Amino acid sequence: MDSDSVRGINRRRLLGWSGLAAAGVVAAGAPLVGARPGHADPAPADSDIPPATRPGGAYDQYVAKLAAEGKFSGVVLLSHQGQTVLSRSYGMADREKGIRNHEGIAFSLSSAGKPFGAVAVLQLAQQGKLSLSDTVGTHLKGYAQDIAEQVTIHHLLCGTSGLKTPDEDVQRVFQSREEVHAYYEQWLRQSELVTAPGTGTGHSGADIGIPAQIVEAVTGTTYWDYVQENIFERCGMTGSAFFTRPRWLTDEHIAHPYMTLADGSQVDAVRNLDKSSPSPDVLGKNPGRGFIDAPGDGGFATAPDLVRFARALGDGTVLDRPWAELLSGAKIPHRGSSFGAYDMPVRIVSGQWMFGRGGGNPGVSASWNIYPYTGWVGVFLGNCDGLSLQEITARETQAITGASPGDGGGG
Repeated sequence: MDSDSVRGINRRRLLGWSGLAAAGVVAAGAPLVGARPGHADPAPADSDIPPATRPGGAYDQYVAKLAAEGKFSGVVLLSHQGQTVLSRSYGMADREKGIRNHEGIAFSLSSAGKPFGAVAVLQLAQQGKLSLSDTVGTHLKGYAQDIAEQVTIHHLLCGTSGLKTPDEDVQRVFQSREEVHAYYEQWLRQSELVTAPGTGTGHSGADIGIPAQIVEAVTGTTYWDYVQENIFERCGMTGSAFFTRPRWLTDEHIAHPYMTLADGSQVDAVRNLDKSSPSPDVLGKNPGRGFIDAPGDGGFATAPDLVRFARALGDGTVLDRPWAELLSGAKIPHRGSSFGAYDMPVRIVSGQWMFGRGGGNPGVSASWNIYPYTGWVGVFLGNCDGLSLQEITARETQAITGASPGDGGGG
């Protein structure tokens, strides 16, 4: 690729992201205006907005069908240049208390919260408090010598550390933040270097947890408190936090996860800690057993808050522009036009970049995607089993970009 092409792509990307930021996307703390089923959505001002993204369009119909079939309970939101194009809420946040889902409900993010850790690390790098080339041993003690001396922060954020962690104890019921913290400190230090650093190993537990430990070592505070203050609060994400299980049980603004059992019935996972998922992908797991999410993972957010996070990435609120570009820049080639960035995938779809993160647990599905060239942000948050994250992301992308299924090489 020649230098003019490189300059053109960078300029186009920056202009698109700048446009998203300049439009405000959602002013920090301001509500997103949107409709629930049976109410009118605000009319988009841009006549070029694809029909598939509009109320009554293909994406709206698709989500409504999922909800009617019992496969989706939650919130979907599409925002373009600061304006809500589509907002829909379905199902119950808490069936026992009769609380419906709506935009003010926070949902468990599972892996969709992992990029907060990458942002935290880049904030510290931007401040000169660490370097991405630092090895694990630069900041942490207690790791095997080969890990301490060979594995860098960059390797970890890219998912190329070469590390393997032991299986987690998914049956354990935690009773305090301190117990969770101590368990993961000990668990991560059992990591082993199984292949050369720089080799793609997927985002293992070590790839997510060790950077969180480094954030704690550099700042002298817990990962949870650091992200709360330096990301959630700075973005105006007033409905987002690392909630504890007692808060999950009592706060009416947090969606409960409805987990499907082997007999096909669904139970509130938080109220039934003795129940486990039969799904092979998460066999024996129940997300309610963690007192709080592991450092570097999870958290809770509302759909409007995730749009605020998208705005903050584009306007310098959480990272200066070069560091924000570094966060989402392609690092590792995957299949087709898909690449690994820091703690998330990025794709080229219909001639434009797209990046974001999805996550799932029993009774939990979450995804947020940013289309920086055009100022689109797509969010969906669910609290029942039966939803395919890949399928709904493909439908969202198709509605926004016009891409045919499979365009862009997959995620």
